[in-house]
Amino acid sequence: MKRTGASYQETANSFGIKELSIIANWNRAFNREGVEGLKSKPKGRPSMSKQPKKKKPKDNGTMSKEQALERENELLRLENAYLKKLKAYEENPNAYLEKHKQRWHSSSKKKGTN
Repeated sequence: MKRTGASYQETANSFGIKELSIIANWNRAFNREGVEGLKSKPKGRPSMSKQPKKKKPKDNGTMSKEQALERENELLRLENAYLKKLKAYEENPNAYLEKHKQRWHSSSKKKGTN
């Protein structure tokens, strides 16, 4: 197109392409990125990384004030949940155990046992 001065229509006809927008997109990509712009690009979401994310090493004993408060908040929530369960158990042990017992399904039984 640049050398011959052909229009999008003439270029599309010479290559047997019906959509002029394809030629326009190719021209725009070539002008922006050169030959690299015309190469195929992967489509869709990239696959997940095989390697796990590396966690930052924690400083020994040094936490920011915000981190210390978040940790304390988490511990208080755990304590609160524990105390609620303990209270429910003390009020009615049989009902609590019935509600929280594990359910064994037939698929989890060992072979040869009924």
